[in-house]
Amino acid sequence: MWNNAVQIAGSILLAVVPVIVWGYVFYLKKPEKRSFMLITFISGATAVFPILLYKYLWQFFPWINVFRYTQIFEGDMFGFTRIVAIPVSVILTFLIVGVIEEVMKNVAVRVSSHHYLRNIDDAIEFSIIAALGFAFTENIMYFYNIWLHQGMDNILGPFIFRTIFSTFAHVLFSGVFGYFYGIAHFATPILREQLQTKRIDSIFELLYKWRILRGAADDLFKHASVFRGLLIATSLHAVYNIFLEMNWTFALIPFLILGYVYLNHLFDLKQNHKQYNLVFERELT
Repeated sequence: MWNNAVQIAGSILLAVVPVIVWGYVFYLKKPEKRSFMLITFISGATAVFPILLYKYLWQFFPWINVFRYTQIFEGDMFGFTRIVAIPVSVILTFLIVGVIEEVMKNVAVRVSSHHYLRNIDDAIEFSIIAALGFAFTENIMYFYNIWLHQGMDNILGPFIFRTIFSTFAHVLFSGVFGYFYGIAHFATPILREQLQTKRIDSIFELLYKWRILRGAADDLFKHASVFRGLLIATSLHAVYNIFLEMNWTFALIPFLILGYVYLNHLFDLKQNHKQYNLVFERELT
């Protein structure tokens, strides 16, 4: 009993380290009110449990396990040569994993921070905080499982890897999704702005010109932005997991470095700093 308590406490302490490291890095990018950050972090941390419940229910309702159906494609390969050939079942599995995890992290943001967003940068930042909460719970379970079954001597390597790579990967995927979620959140003022500057798809311009369909244009633009964000975040998530599954660890460093550069680029975009909530409120008054 005592050993078990030590393992749990030790796993929690280990899981705190990557949260502090990456939380500090991105807090400097966009400081937020700490009470909102804590709420979002807790929301992200608890977002893991519905997934665990879903997995637990497999033993009672096997048909709800979507991963069973990916095995149909186990013999099919995707690639150009034997070196880069990837089982289609692996691709589908990790796409599903990406969808489930990215949706749950986004739900955590919607539940905890939806009404606090002032600009697109806020959406990115709160998405990153939710991702850190999600990674925190995931890391606790991961470290505890290794400590329990392999001993403390074997935990250093996984600890370093998950601190540097896995936790940031969650941050990257959710941060990118957060950017598009921010666009969706402020869909109406952003769409109006893009219509004025002619930086918009013709279908939205056409819908907006038909006054009766302006609401439809706003909704379509909003849902299209969320779908685009989920598609990109899920694809990045799947690529990362495929690299791990295929032991292509040599590709992880350039992949995540490019991801870090892109995430910084999103933070630096001046357009993302605009207080769209204030613009929209002024238009309504």
